[in-house]
Amino acid sequence: MASQIRIICSIATKQLLADLVSKYRQSHDQEIIVEAVGGVDAAKRVREGEAFDAVVLAANVIDQLTEAGRILAGSRTDLVQSGVYVAVRAGAPRVDISSEAAVRQAVLDAASVGYSTGPSGVYLTKLFERWGIADQIKDRAIQSKPGIPVGTLIAKGEVALGFQQRSELLNIPGIEILGPLPPELQILTTFSAGITTASEQPDAVRALLDFMTSPDTAEIKRQNGMEPI
Repeated sequence: MASQIRIICSIATKQLLADLVSKYRQSHDQEIIVEAVGGVDAAKRVREGEAFDAVVLAANVIDQLTEAGRILAGSRTDLVQSGVYVAVRAGAPRVDISSEAAVRQAVLDAASVGYSTGPSGVYLTKLFERWGIADQIKDRAIQSKPGIPVGTLIAKGEVALGFQQRSELLNIPGIEILGPLPPELQILTTFSAGITTASEQPDAVRALLDFMTSPDTAEIKRQNGMEPI
């Protein structure tokens, strides 16, 4: 059997990679270990030289790690696109998120607003600034710690209105996903894989990534709240 393949990824793609790896192993005698942590922590560990064979993070982070010499140039493989969704605690009144004005008002009205340290959180922070409400809501804006889904804070009642990638809100009991941000606000994050310069089996990793981008994986990606590329 080939040597173990080690992958590090963000929480956003944890279940997706688990499902893709499970399907791959149905036809390949390959041991694959996936470690999911906060995206910021994952990038830091790769940047500091920890030994992994592949990394799955937002595309721009893969590019940064490539420039830093930690990812093989030309190995970036785009896997999925993911949009930002809005959620509240189960049983809470539904709020209108049908337009930019409605979302802005919902944020102003919410007792607390939650977002992540990942791509969606970066976007929301800039959006609040663009709307001119960052100072107004700063005392009730809650950024979840790396690796902690916003949905878990919603379920505990610590956050009244939460924003995050749909994949990170799915299957969390105690919350209700209201839907995606309206088209005029929606931002799609591309999650990509890269082969590390530290990997001693780049060909085996490339075979795995080729499978992950094959048509056979499209339904798995959709079931995980993401769109195939």
